[in-house]
Amino acid sequence: MNVQNLNIFNDLSEQIILQINHCGEEDHPSSWIESKQHVDYDLWYVYSGKIKIRVHEEVYYASEGDLVLFNPNMSYTATSYSDGYSINYTHFDFGLGNNFRILDNFKLSGIIDTKLLPEEIHLFLNAYELYKEQTPMSGLRLKGSLMNLIAKIIEIYSLGEYQGKFIQNASHQKQTINLQTLHPVFNYIHDHLHQSLRIEELAMIAGFSEKYFIYYFKEALGVTPGQYIYQLKMNRARDLLYNRQYSVQQIAEKLGYADPYSFSKAFKKHYKVPPSQFI
Repeated sequence: MNVQNLNIFNDLSEQIILQINHCGEEDHPSSWIESKQHVDYDLWYVYSGKIKIRVHEEVYYASEGDLVLFNPNMSYTATSYSDGYSINYTHFDFGLGNNFRILDNFKLSGIIDTKLLPEEIHLFLNAYELYKEQTPMSGLRLKGSLMNLIAKIIEIYSLGEYQGKFIQNASHQKQTINLQTLHPVFNYIHDHLHQSLRIEELAMIAGFSEKYFIYYFKEALGVTPGQYIYQLKMNRARDLLYNRQYSVQQIAEKLGYADPYSFSKAFKKHYKVPPSQFI
């Protein structure tokens, strides 16, 4: 895996959209079998029992306390193993900018041992119980706890503590733009954030024409190269302002702006206040 590519979730955290489409629970007897694929991400928590899951001729087993994550359009067959099973399920979309399949770029789909994320699971299940009882603000709590859970899954993946085993459909994989191709571009942007970056220059690093590079970048990240650079500069500007060691002019220079006015204008557009009034 490429940890640099995973940093985009931090760099573009403000661009992330999480939408819960449906959340509930199911009990199935020992004779139960289903073959499905869903248009969105599907996350199960196994309350009890054991499930036999077949994905592209490979067989996996999920037991009590496991999480199971399916990518969109992933075909599977689930069978009750022994005495049936009970699950919590959540269908959701996870988007970065306009890309609502960004998680497909990483090997996250599979069976996850919840010993790797006990606190996050506990918070999510508690939020679900409140949601089920329709208590005030329970929908917001459920969404927040799910975001926290997904962030933890990404974290343990980046640390090498987990890698999903489910095999994605080959034709669907071809449709997913590979972030690895943009790795040199990400590195260059981070290393040269103090300069004025030109899209033409970045396209050359990727080995693409400028027009195709913009298309490829937006398909991969859900934002344009310009939006990505702008977000990184604003993140860095915020940190430098809170540091209280630099003037507005010095920060403008550190971020490659031609003058303090241009920087202040860009900053105010993003944070709704000029840098002089931000802290």
